[in-house]
Amino acid sequence: MKYFIQMNGRTIGPMSAQQMMAYGITEQTMVCCDSGEWAPLYTFPELQALLSAKRQAGAYNPGGKDKTVAGVLAILFGGLGAQYFYLGNVTGGLLSILLSMCTCGIWSVLMLVQGILMLTMSEDEFYTKYVNTDKTLPGF
Repeated sequence: MKYFIQMNGRTIGPMSAQQMMAYGITEQTMVCCDSGEWAPLYTFPELQALLSAKRQAGAYNPGGKDKTVAGVLAILFGGLGAQYFYLGNVTGGLLSILLSMCTCGIWSVLMLVQGILMLTMSEDEFYTKYVNTDKTLPGF
């Protein structure tokens, strides 16, 4: 069976279930198969089983970005936007530098809090909020 997925407003596919696992998918990722109807991934038992097995094996890292690295960067260098640059969000990094300069460092304190929140959230929450988003400056 061939599947299509929707990510960042784009349709990707056709691909096999194994190929889908290479993408940063979650239970909420919209999937379409041969029937042509879009539904969240969790409604496809075979895909949900593959995703669960991948998580249990410790191989689940959607987008290839580590939340621990991003969190530590936010704590140490948040005012310089290091976490945003690491996540591939150059505009967010530049805005973070500008906000840090305009607020005389208060922005750095907010980024410290953001780093702590990054470290305490689940992998799925981190991926949805910071990696698989089209927001320039994701909030808390």
